[in-house]
Amino acid sequence: MLIDEKNLKKLEQLGNKKVMDYLYEAIELCKPAKVTVITDSEEDIRYVKRLALDNKEEMKLKMEGHTVHFDGINDQGRDKANTRYLVKEKVDWGIDVNTMLQPDGIAEITEIMDGIMEGKEMLVAFFCLGPTNSPFSLRAMQITDSAYVVHSEEILYRTGYEEFKRLKGSDDFFFFLHSAGKLENGKTANIDKRRIFIDLVDNRVYTVNNQYAGNSVGLKKLAFRLAIQKANREGWLAEHMFLMGVHGKPGRVTYFAGAFPSACGKTSTAMLPGQTIVGDDIAYLKNIDGKMMGVNVEKGIFGIIQDVNPEDDPLIYEALTTPREVIFSNVLVNDGKPYWLGMGMEVPDEGINYSGYWYKGKKDDKGKEINYAHKNARYTIAINELKNADEKVNDPSGVNVQAIVYGGRDSDTTVPIAESLNWAHGVFVGATVESETTAATLGAEGVRHHDPMANLDFVTVPLGTYVENHLKFGAGLEKPPAVFATNYFLKGKNGKYLNGKLDKKVWILWAEGRIHGDFDAIETPIGRIPKYEDLKVLFKEHLNKDYTLEEYVEQFTIRVDKYLEKMDRMTKIFSRLEMPEAFNNELAQQIERLEKAREVYGDEISPLSLVK
Repeated sequence: MLIDEKNLKKLEQLGNKKVMDYLYEAIELCKPAKVTVITDSEEDIRYVKRLALDNKEEMKLKMEGHTVHFDGINDQGRDKANTRYLVKEKVDWGIDVNTMLQPDGIAEITEIMDGIMEGKEMLVAFFCLGPTNSPFSLRAMQITDSAYVVHSEEILYRTGYEEFKRLKGSDDFFFFLHSAGKLENGKTANIDKRRIFIDLVDNRVYTVNNQYAGNSVGLKKLAFRLAIQKANREGWLAEHMFLMGVHGKPGRVTYFAGAFPSACGKTSTAMLPGQTIVGDDIAYLKNIDGKMMGVNVEKGIFGIIQDVNPEDDPLIYEALTTPREVIFSNVLVNDGKPYWLGMGMEVPDEGINYSGYWYKGKKDDKGKEINYAHKNARYTIAINELKNADEKVNDPSGVNVQAIVYGGRDSDTTVPIAESLNWAHGVFVGATVESETTAATLGAEGVRHHDPMANLDFVTVPLGTYVENHLKFGAGLEKPPAVFATNYFLKGKNGKYLNGKLDKKVWILWAEGRIHGDFDAIETPIGRIPKYEDLKVLFKEHLNKDYTLEEYVEQFTIRVDKYLEKMDRMTKIFSRLEMPEAFNNELAQQIERLEKAREVYGDEISPLSLVK
């Protein structure tokens, strides 16, 4: 019998016809040898962890609680080319996305997944996105043949079996069907048939012939895409944002959300010394009694491990090098110890990594040298394992978000921090975020990529609809959060960065003070910027650094010509799209303010000339 009486009883207790329909459909399609249902019980969770080791999907390391998982050499990141949105009809979203008509997508994925679990064990698990028993809770049902996937989700998300009982038979949940496919030496063999299909019609995700968690752990970025569509329909926000507690004056905690494109300082902001973290990646934001309340969708971190070292990331480094539950992926293992790029330690010349047995100088089938660890190697850990975990990580009510920070990577335009003039201007600031390519990025250096709200890869509605939802959401709040634009990468005329790595702590603490009326600000065409006297005190108090007037003037001079060049780029982008009138007005007003200022002050405006 595929599913025994004990496991069948676990499902029947949910009293949910849709759950049973999905299960029988998956069994008929995938044809597993056995079906096991995972509840919230410790016994079931222990079973999954043991199975991941028995299946050789994970391997124990020397330190207690540490395991390692290896993805195949060609399965090391998100597969954009084979990720498709399944839709009712083709619509121009104003962004470059891969869509497919739902019947065509279902036909293709059904053919690929037919019999894919033959001889394997099917795991059925239940999770909750957001805290349990909360107005934010979204339920998710996961079917997979990978114990590593379920183990990862158990660390990253709240268990949801009891949440499904609370659903009382409702079909309002997300469904995920995954198979690693045929395995050779424990790795997915048929990479050419890798597919990640996100069905926006029926709130389902099919992902097959992959193991890398960004593709296989459906509850992460795949569920996020479903949530963005749901949020836009229901009038709340699902955002690619951290949530953090900023500790200003003694005893005062102010909660911030923040969205930054990749490599723009998101994690380092969320993990600033002396502050607390609620979440590092995805936030759900709702209007509750006129306040913006936010929760971390996850309870764990699936983080890039490259450059995590004791100097730059002491809290994460300590958590990763002491006994606790951690899954490492695609690092080097030698004598039961993990090694990763940029960890600040001497690395052995051989060991086991994602390519199998590795030795210094080993090359791949194209003749390229294989690094000892992958640049996208990861760690999976519960947030509560970090010393800076905020006390409200699992609060079902969420945290009151009083500030939003949008960051980009920009060498020649944006000042280190500026407060938007109002909510609509803040939405405009978020929608015009750009990220500049660096020498570390493939392709030309210095090319700017437009990444609205740092969410372009995940938006599942037309861009105009997405922006309009933000505008309406803020209008419904008693007091919308203050919105700040940050830029940690501004360079001087000599081509060198104008700020040190830790200066961002001052910008964030200034923003926190602004919310509580501790600091005045200087009105400029692009928003409100700090006064020198306030920054001087903050730099001395928090970084023990003498901040000079010359530094301040260079960093906060408004480079009007560069801002107008950016507005030209934005005009070209948004003129092709159907955008809300309020957004178009903000763009026009921003250009008008800059042009008027240029007439008075020229191409560059010293902040000192704007002080009243």
